[in-house]
Amino acid sequence: MKKLYFAVGSQDLYGDECLKQVAEDSRQMAEFLNEKLKDVAEVELVPTIINSESCITTMRQASCDDDCIGVITWMHTFSPAKMWIKGLQELRKPLLHLHTQANEKLPYDAIDMDFMNENQSAHGDREYGHIVSRMGIERKVIVGHWSDKKVQERIASWMRTAIGIMESSHIRVMRIADNMRNVAVTEGDKVEAQIKFGWEIDAYPVNEIAEAVSAVSKADTDALVEEYYSKYDILLEGRDPEEFKKHVAAQAQIEIGFERFLEEKNYQAIVTHFGDLGSLKQLPGLAIQRLMEKGYGFGGEGDWKTAAMVRLMKIMTAGMKDAKGTSFMEDYTYNLVPGKEGILEAHMLEVCPTISDGPISIKVNPLTMGDREDPARLVFTSKTGSAIATSLIDLGNRFRLIINEVDCKKTEKPMPKLPVATAFWTPEPSLETGAAAWIYAGGAHHTAFSYDLTAEQMGDWANAMGIETVYIDKDTNIRQLRNELRWNEAYYKFH
Repeated sequence: MKKLYFAVGSQDLYGDECLKQVAEDSRQMAEFLNEKLKDVAEVELVPTIINSESCITTMRQASCDDDCIGVITWMHTFSPAKMWIKGLQELRKPLLHLHTQANEKLPYDAIDMDFMNENQSAHGDREYGHIVSRMGIERKVIVGHWSDKKVQERIASWMRTAIGIMESSHIRVMRIADNMRNVAVTEGDKVEAQIKFGWEIDAYPVNEIAEAVSAVSKADTDALVEEYYSKYDILLEGRDPEEFKKHVAAQAQIEIGFERFLEEKNYQAIVTHFGDLGSLKQLPGLAIQRLMEKGYGFGGEGDWKTAAMVRLMKIMTAGMKDAKGTSFMEDYTYNLVPGKEGILEAHMLEVCPTISDGPISIKVNPLTMGDREDPARLVFTSKTGSAIATSLIDLGNRFRLIINEVDCKKTEKPMPKLPVATAFWTPEPSLETGAAAWIYAGGAHHTAFSYDLTAEQMGDWANAMGIETVYIDKDTNIRQLRNELRWNEAYYKFH
């Protein structure tokens, strides 16, 4: 079970009775927060930090504990900040500064100096915050009473970000073939990505994984085909049923072969390219959609950055109650009718069924790219509601994460001739401004998309990684955004 250390700061200036009260208040808070947050991770109280030695011990322990995803700090009393320096220098885990206090209300009738000395978060946390800022340590600051539901929700939200920060270094991406020729935005510095994010990105010849596909037995393939037929609607659309089933079986064989190969080699994300399929009978479509549903990351045409981001976002949302889904996505075409503006999102085949709303069907249709058999694919429309689309780009001297808040809608009419899964959304604050902002920021046509994560969460992850973040939301205007981009450029030029 993942856990957060809860480290409460004090000092021995006020005597043992005060420290006993600090410990008791801390225990009650930790137990309360653990009960509220245990669906994400446990909250584990550690001994009160009263000097440099206890701070060093705690931070070293947190850094070495594989189950620890981060540390929550809070100053119950005044805690002289120089005693935190060496410990914070030892910390290698995400840091949350919870600016709260034990009591919610001032005890007007009973308050005295003893109470004041015991409950000094108002300036104890400022002393501590100063040293963290001076040391240049990235952290999240959350303000409010610990019993407040909104505070608990913000902590839970950050906990998922902390999981993403820690698990980022465990992401390994398998590249089948190279990037699509002459495409710029899917390129990037894989060495720098490993330094910044911990990602390992390795290339494999397509026929190595194709051999794993061909090794899948007919019995295993047939069993998976039967699962498909029991789970999804079958849309023959005039095709011969047996011929249709052969196309579906090719995807089942690919799914099994790919998954076994990924497991054997210990990869959690994969990229493919329609221009380099080797001996594969079809472009992986249904197979990739199913792998994404199982938690694998994916990027098309060699896009390893988006594949890693999809995997990261699936890790961050794992086990989330009432999750609406996370997927690879691509901006495809517009509806520009005034008042009905939006972007039709899809890809050639590979959209994750976790985002589906309503029935999911299997279709077999020709694909002009790839020069292979007609591939089977899952077809559906996406859920409605608020979501985010993210694009990680390499600008040569730095990575930039662009985060756009979007409003997912239903299209006015069905699209019976379109044989792919789709989403339809309007970017905030409008299509006109959102699209212009995205283009000014250099965003890609591929995105890692999620209903279940927020711009704040992904921005916190980017901050922890030490990369630039650009937000596009309801408050965005082009003049301000272009100035922000200029300021960022100047910062990174001299930083």
